[in-house]
Amino acid sequence: MNLFSEFLSAIGGAVSAVAAEQGMAERPDLSRVTAEPPRDPAHGDISTNAAMVLNKAFGKPPRVLAEAIAAQIAGHPDVASVEIAGPGFINLRLKPSVWPRVLASVLALGEGYGRSNLGQGRKANVEYVSANPTGPLHVGHVRGAVFGDALAQLLVESGFEVTREYYINDAGAQVDVLARSAYLRYCEALGDEIGEIPAGLYPGSYLKPVGAALAGEYGRRLNQMVESDWLPLVRSRTMEMMMALIREDLAHLNIRQEVFFSEKSLHESGEVADAISDLRARGHVYQGTLPPPKGEVPEDWEDREQTLFRATAFGDDIDRPLLKSDGSYTYFASDVAYSRNKISRGYKELIYVLGADHGGYVKRLEAVAAALAGEGSVDVIVRLCQLVKLYRAGEPVRMSKRSGEFVTLRDVVDEVGPDVVRFMMLFRKNEAPLDFDFAKVTEQSKDNPVFYVQYAHARTCSVMRNAAEEGFAPAAAPDFSLLSDEAELSIARRIAEFPRLIEAAAIAHEPHRVAFYLFELAGEFHALWNKGKDSPQLRFILKDDVNLTTTRLAFLRAIRYVLANGLRILGVRPAEEM
Repeated sequence: MNLFSEFLSAIGGAVSAVAAEQGMAERPDLSRVTAEPPRDPAHGDISTNAAMVLNKAFGKPPRVLAEAIAAQIAGHPDVASVEIAGPGFINLRLKPSVWPRVLASVLALGEGYGRSNLGQGRKANVEYVSANPTGPLHVGHVRGAVFGDALAQLLVESGFEVTREYYINDAGAQVDVLARSAYLRYCEALGDEIGEIPAGLYPGSYLKPVGAALAGEYGRRLNQMVESDWLPLVRSRTMEMMMALIREDLAHLNIRQEVFFSEKSLHESGEVADAISDLRARGHVYQGTLPPPKGEVPEDWEDREQTLFRATAFGDDIDRPLLKSDGSYTYFASDVAYSRNKISRGYKELIYVLGADHGGYVKRLEAVAAALAGEGSVDVIVRLCQLVKLYRAGEPVRMSKRSGEFVTLRDVVDEVGPDVVRFMMLFRKNEAPLDFDFAKVTEQSKDNPVFYVQYAHARTCSVMRNAAEEGFAPAAAPDFSLLSDEAELSIARRIAEFPRLIEAAAIAHEPHRVAFYLFELAGEFHALWNKGKDSPQLRFILKDDVNLTTTRLAFLRAIRYVLANGLRILGVRPAEEM
């Protein structure tokens, strides 16, 4: 049951009735009409902007049109009263009989409450993390990993067909640098003196196990080869071990992607060349020159003719090079081939979760998809995740770039647990910087959002256990009209918002909305709990009132479903005791 969708439809019917009364030949465009909770609960239960977005179509002032629409909607069987506010908002106050129906639907749907067919099976590819496979994932990758995984689940819950994907950058020069770094660790494992790791190579100790594995597999045979012979062997084994390490790191966060796509495979299969040929055949590739970089021009910059993708024809700032001066492909050429590959797999939404420093990629990715699939055929959605700063009791956590040591993803998860990491990474909008304090995220207080939400779920479980011990069970057919306290009704209204919240979060690609909602619902539940301490008649278990007790237990069950369903989207375990 999506109460707001139902009323959006009813409001559309009221608008159509007004249009018919006025003799309008066509039904007005309702795409901008909304039905949502008013910002101030005192204004009612549902507010719509219908009169303000349709006044031009009707040729009437918003408040005059609002009066006509309000007269139509006032007859709805669930509407208690209608008020016009401000420039033309229509506020609806619903009858008390609505909330028992909402709660009954939660119990009927259980884990399915909040799910929808919004996406109608539309294929979406969510690519996230995609870190260079040159070492373990560090804290800088955590936020994008959690955000991407929660976004993918949010879309699944909203009826999209979703693929979670990791793009392996295994074709660039950094992979050869990694292989040479691993070769030094191989020599070290054989007992050779390697001295200080040369500048330009990866100094981290995480390559020592790779060196040991190479020593165990090849003995001294690699030492007896020239670099051109040992490099591909070391590169292949090192990449294999680094990706295994990355998969393990992600599993620590309960992230398991279905597809790990190799950039190298695009080159080996000829897809990069095919993609450029495809663009050329469509008239989107030409030989030309680019203007000098903005600002101070580098001394080595030269005005030379290049093979360029006509990106500016599709909204990009500049045209993009596809070939380097030595004839090799640019990194962007791989991006073109990768986009083409995704489009060929039938995806209609290409979603990229990138670091904040990749903002320049947005327009070029949109341009490529438009050029390859046709404008409007494929939606390209890019979400940028800002940096995470680590603190310990208010003091910044220092990292050493010189030694190659950094705080890894696994360090963070091992210290505070995956539930804390996931929730806290989502309890702030992805575009805003995030401070992560190890002390604060583990304290048991209202100031710690993940504890506050999990404690609410654990409390519902605790009451259920206590009730069972005393011989009570939730009513099979609860009479929710017995819930009359304003705190109980406020929770029922909040629960009614959940399906709409999930749809809105999916449309906006903003999983943080779910975390915010859960925190608000938990706050209202804890407030009801505290009222019960002062007012015994509000407690969940009343030994002398079996009917009210079993109804309140059913109410608790509905609250627990909503908390658990929201936490499932975020990938956070709903705690049963704390």
